[in-house]
Amino acid sequence: MAKMTKSQLLVSLSETTELSKKDVKNFLDVLTALAYKEVKKSGEFIIPGIGKMVKAKRKARMGVNPATGEKIKIAAKTVVKFRLAKAAKEAVL
Repeated sequence: MAKMTKSQLLVSLSETTELSKKDVKNFLDVLTALAYKEVKKSGEFIIPGIGKMVKAKRKARMGVNPATGEKIKIAAKTVVKFRLAKAAKEAVL
């Protein structure tokens, strides 16, 4: 089964909402920009019924270079994670 492409998503949303594809694309672009801005500012962005993007800090740790087997230190860093909502898990599974 093939994944839904962005253009297929736009067509599907356009048909369902009776909005133009241009309006749907603009909405998705604005939603994406808002999500990035909010995660950067407050650390999380919630999409009700789907989940939330969360900024998380990873601690420094020791790792292994798979090519040489040499132990290396991996620096601490900040990452973005997506936590799926319970309702989304139940609907899909």
